[in-house]
Amino acid sequence: MELIEKIGFYFYDLMSIVGEFVIFQWETVKAFFRPPFRWRELLFQLEFIGVKSWGIVSLTGLFAGMVIALETSYALSLFSAEYLIGPTTMLALFRELGPVLTALMITGRAGSAMATELGSMKVTEQIDALYVMAVDPIQYLVVPRILATIIMMPLLTFLFVFLGGVGAFFVSTYSGAVTPHTFFSQIITKVHNHDLYGGLLKTMFFGFIIATISTYTGMKTRGGARGVGKSSTTAVVLSSIAVMVVDYILTPFIF
Repeated sequence: MELIEKIGFYFYDLMSIVGEFVIFQWETVKAFFRPPFRWRELLFQLEFIGVKSWGIVSLTGLFAGMVIALETSYALSLFSAEYLIGPTTMLALFRELGPVLTALMITGRAGSAMATELGSMKVTEQIDALYVMAVDPIQYLVVPRILATIIMMPLLTFLFVFLGGVGAFFVSTYSGAVTPHTFFSQIITKVHNHDLYGGLLKTMFFGFIIATISTYTGMKTRGGARGVGKSSTTAVVLSSIAVMVVDYILTPFIF
């Protein structure tokens, strides 16, 4: 009976958290369409999430494309199909690796920062002060971050894919596996617009998930500095897992 009680309490706590998170998402969606609109805060978050993340996204995309081309070159050489290096690499970047790796990079950089910032505001009672001043914290703090993440994720993913393609081109042509003409002609023939559009569409869902989980964990922070650190870690872990799960769910519907 003691074991059953523990399982019951765990399930109850889990359902309570899920319910709070769903209510938080609903309140956030409603705040999207309720004035006043915080344009200045939105622009600040666009800079923080997008502009200041281009470096890590670019570097990751470049080397991801180079590694994929290197491994693909070896695998395809076993079947004398090196001419497929270009489309194989670009399809992987367009459909999966570009959106997912970009989401993970933004989770580690921006998601953790959101949770830390809001968590610090929570434990120092700055969010409570907003309530006292009749300012909705969700509208003022959460909505700009979620909108900025949704907007910037497709742009950062496109940058990731472009530089990944550049890295794959140099690796595959420098090694002599394919000629530049073969590389590009095969991509044009076998890679289509919906491969890119589908990947970019997935990133918008990823952006919503990352920002929602990160801001929720920040807003629910308890326990001072230790709680802030725990919220940051929780935001990164849960967001990363959610991105992988949602990617698996969305891929059959999009492609």
